Amino acid sequence: MESGKLTGTLALAVFSAALGSLQYGYSLGVINAPQKVIERHYERSLEVHSGESLEESLELTLNGTGTVHTSVVMYWSLSVSIFSIGGVVSSFLVGFVGDLRGRVKGMLMVNVLAIIAGLLMGLAKMWKAHLMVIAGRCVMGFYCGLSSGLVPMYIGEIAPMAYRGALGTLHQLAIVTGILLSQVLGLEFLLGNDYFWPVLLGLSGAPAVLQSLLLPLCPESPRYLYIKRGMVEEAKKSLHRLKGEYNSSRDLEEMRKEKEELEKEEKVSIAVLVRSSFYRQQLFVALMMHLSQQFSGVNAIFYYSTAIFETAGVTQPVYATIGVGVINTIFTMVSVALVDRVGRRTLTLIGLGGMCICAVVMTVGLVYLSVYSWMSYVSMSAIFLFVSFFEIGPGPIPWFIVAELFSQGPRPAAIALAGCTNWTSNFIIGMTFPYIQDLCGHYVFVLFAVLLFGFTVFTYARVPETKGKTFEEIAASFHKGRKPTLGTRKIDTGTGTSTELEQLKSDSQA
Repeated sequence: MESGKLTGTLALAVFSAALGSLQYGYSLGVINAPQKVIERHYERSLEVHSGESLEESLELTLNGTGTVHTSVVMYWSLSVSIFSIGGVVSSFLVGFVGDLRGRVKGMLMVNVLAIIAGLLMGLAKMWKAHLMVIAGRCVMGFYCGLSSGLVPMYIGEIAPMAYRGALGTLHQLAIVTGILLSQVLGLEFLLGNDYFWPVLLGLSGAPAVLQSLLLPLCPESPRYLYIKRGMVEEAKKSLHRLKGEYNSSRDLEEMRKEKEELEKEEKVSIAVLVRSSFYRQQLFVALMMHLSQQFSGVNAIFYYSTAIFETAGVTQPVYATIGVGVINTIFTMVSVALVDRVGRRTLTLIGLGGMCICAVVMTVGLVYLSVYSWMSYVSMSAIFLFVSFFEIGPGPIPWFIVAELFSQGPRPAAIALAGCTNWTSNFIIGMTFPYIQDLCGHYVFVLFAVLLFGFTVFTYARVPETKGKTFEEIAASFHKGRKPTLGTRKIDTGTGTSTELEQLKSDSQA
């Protein structure tokens, strides 16, 4: 949408959609705090008992001298990892669900999954705890895979250009707020105890209830109504509800042109998008930005921050971990304020470069901790700064920039692919980091420093600035000077859309 102001309806729509992101963040963080408590309930549910701790039992199992708690270890690992597996699977369905009945009704439909997941986990004590939690985490992961695509898609399509970056960043702000909320509620004297842990897990479905009440009050995406459904008057009404009374002819004309071009092209499925050489540059940039978010090492800190703080000599690591959550939230709000002023590319470069330096400092602090006690403060400061730089750019920007890089036709497929890449990378880091840490010891973040340096160079060389540009202008920036291939017709190079259509057909036939 070309221009506009922040209205009450727009604020309500963005807030309602972002509740899905809050739920995603809460589900990411909630499983870590009550781990020991839940493991004890798994033991009772599986009817295994032992005097030694879970870690000692695991060590005995690895040494071949004991097998008592192997099943507990397996079920706990599955409880954590199945969330990501559910997200990977459902991320491919984002485009289908978003186009089936619309963005708003799509979010409403998938809320059923979140409520079911919350009930399964909240009632875990009523049956076999390990099966109830695993089932709930799987369903919740399936929900979050859909929500993490639908929310940025909807917000990106309803946001006025001047606020598109700031409103898009709210997706990440809601995620980190959810993580922080789960960390605080997971404290032992609140809900992270033997009695209330099912309530702690079950609350992950609570935002879906509130969202289900608010979404019917929100207008559907005008771009979806006009371009996908051809409902011109409904799109016009939606524009006025979102932006107030104004001359909507410019926005409607932009959508009309995009609809005309979309009607000429074949449906852009995931398979067509992957094969298309015309979209290859945009897709490569989109996927690399999501890879840079996950392989930056930040999730290693989120998942294992308590253990890292213990290694760094922090006496109360659980509160230091909550401190990371607070810093996380504060600097995401900084990104909201800066993204439409400074620009996406600039903030991403600052974030990746700063994280690279922090990873090196963190390594130095951990290596020399045994020599200089004050190095614990160096390591802790590096962790806080690492998270701060992440939330300035590499954290929030990949989620909404995918919607900016692609036009209406390939956007759902691109968001689905980017979401799958993000979830898969998340799963890989979560599963492999402990083993990499055992292998590399205190030098583990050197690996992430190298990756971050590479991502910084890539961003500088290949990622365009999208601030203040229409979707068509952004797409055209990838194809400047590109000559039509065999079978294309001559076009107005200002938009590149006709070449895009013929190129897609050519690629599909090939």
